[in-house]
Amino acid sequence: METVRLYTRQDIRSLKEIEEKGYFTNKISYVKENFGVISDYILNCYNYFVKEASKIVPKLDEVEMPVWCAVSNKNCMPVIENTVVYVLDVPEDEVIYFDGVKWDYVLNHHYIPLNEEDDKKYKKRLKDKGIDNGFEFFEGKYKNVFPEERQIVIDSWTRIFDIDEWDIYRVQANIWKIKKEWIYAIVNMGDKIP
Repeated sequence: METVRLYTRQDIRSLKEIEEKGYFTNKISYVKENFGVISDYILNCYNYFVKEASKIVPKLDEVEMPVWCAVSNKNCMPVIENTVVYVLDVPEDEVIYFDGVKWDYVLNHHYIPLNEEDDKKYKKRLKDKGIDNGFEFFEGKYKNVFPEERQIVIDSWTRIFDIDEWDIYRVQANIWKIKKEWIYAIVNMGDKIP
C-alpha cells in the first residue's frame, strides 16, 4: 500500500491517547475548547464536512471529527506551547484531500463557483433578487426566506473535494484518526519538522 506524508499539529494530550489506545481521534469537545464562543458556528461547518468526507473515506463510529493535516512541512502549523506536530505516513486510501481555499467559502457560508462563468451567473442571480451575497441566506436578513437559494449554496460546497490545482499552500488533507503505526516522527517545541 502506497503511503503519503502528512503533518498535523495536535494538543500534547493526544500523546496519552495514542499510548493508551494505539490511536488518536479528534473530538467535538476539542473543537469547542479550541474555538470557544464561535464553536457552534464552526461545528456546523465541520458537521457538513464530516457528512461529505464520509462518502469518500467511511468514518468509523468512534470518530467524531476529522484530523486536519498539511500535505507539506512548509505549510504545517508550527509547534506552540502544549502541542506537538505528528509527521505521518498514511495509507493513501485513508486520506481525504480538499481545497483549503474553497473550505474558506464553506466557513463563510458562500457559494463555491465551478469556474469564472459560473461565478458571474451566480452573482447576477443574487443581484437580480437584490441580495448582496449568499451569506445572507444563513445568518442575515434573508435567513429562512429563500430555502432554495440556501440549498444552492450548500450544494456547491461539495466542490471543496475538487482539487483544481495541486498547491501545497492550498491543498489540505483529513484523516479520521492518527494510528500509532503511521507516526514517522513527533516534533516538539524547538525541533525542526522533517
